Amino acid sequence: MGKKDQTRMPSGMAGIMRYGEEPKETIKIKPEYVVYFTVAVITLQLILRFYG
Repeated sequence: MGKKDQTRMPSGMAGIMRYGEEPKETIKIKPEYVVYFTVAVITLQLILRFYG
């Protein structure tokens, strides 16, 4: 009989990162807050440009 089909795994990870090994986020900001902050900065710039 012939040899059984064997699959070989790579010897190293070769830079591949598994999902469970991803770094954790330290700062979590909701997307709505980013939009609000951007609108506030643009509004402040317009106010300072026309009244300053």
